[in-house]
Amino acid sequence: MIFWTMKEKTLDIKTVCECNRCLGCETLHPQVSIINLENPNLEQDAVRFEFYAILLIEDCENECDCCGRKYYDYSNATMVFLTPGEVFGMSENNTLPDKGYLLAFHPDLLFRTSLKNHIENYTFFSYRKEEALHLSQRETAKVTCCLENIEDELHHAIDAHSSTILSRHIELLLDYCTRYYERQFITRENKNKAILEKMDKILDEYIASGKLQDGQLPTDAYCAGILNLSVAYFNDLLIFETGKTLTEYFQLKRLYIAKNLLLKTDSAPSAIACRLGYPSVQYFSLIFKKITGLAPNEYRCSQN
Repeated sequence: MIFWTMKEKTLDIKTVCECNRCLGCETLHPQVSIINLENPNLEQDAVRFEFYAILLIEDCENECDCCGRKYYDYSNATMVFLTPGEVFGMSENNTLPDKGYLLAFHPDLLFRTSLKNHIENYTFFSYRKEEALHLSQRETAKVTCCLENIEDELHHAIDAHSSTILSRHIELLLDYCTRYYERQFITRENKNKAILEKMDKILDEYIASGKLQDGQLPTDAYCAGILNLSVAYFNDLLIFETGKTLTEYFQLKRLYIAKNLLLKTDSAPSAIACRLGYPSVQYFSLIFKKITGLAPNEYRCSQN
């Protein structure tokens, strides 16, 4: 049964079959469907899919500003990835895009398939709508080919191999999307550098605030929130650009600051350790020597 409330105006679709009925599509498999979105007529402001949903948006109003497309992005098509229970609204005027495709698949489809064990590795399912994937013409053609392969399998009679074959087609699609997201990080190189510069300022301000002395290290949620990014997108961007997690990056940043304090001030290693949030001067000395090869006082003497 499909539920929605006047207060929230959110259409709650529980199953793939309900999704097909709501959007006027034939059900070929109870757990998977590809729906052609041709001017979907939904009265609600948003929709909640209680299953995985992938949107391929081929025609987007306002040049897809609502999905984060900028002048440095490709503009042939856009993809948005939704986890079960996530609420989606295209814009103030449309709940779903006027043109494109919706791939819906229930988590139960993945039971006893290889995809079940690592679907969480496709972190873009946790990205915001504004962090969508924008495709070139060639990439769109490849994605469309993957969807056609899934559609072809859906027209095959359901048998013992159906779930495995369908999940492999979906996994191949997700692998291509992983490649295309990495390409998008490359084409957004200048934008990403600006984000990293802002992150450095956030970390500098965090250190200056004295919060480290209370043993509170900055978290990815803290940084992502200030940058107005999802945690997943922030982490993936940071790893792609630096090869490091936030913990690793901050460890090196603290070490850099510690070096400067040792050389430019008379602060004792114990005071530096406290200022930078190390639990003890012994731990600070251990980490410092492990990375630099010298104890803090030895480093200070060697540079003078």
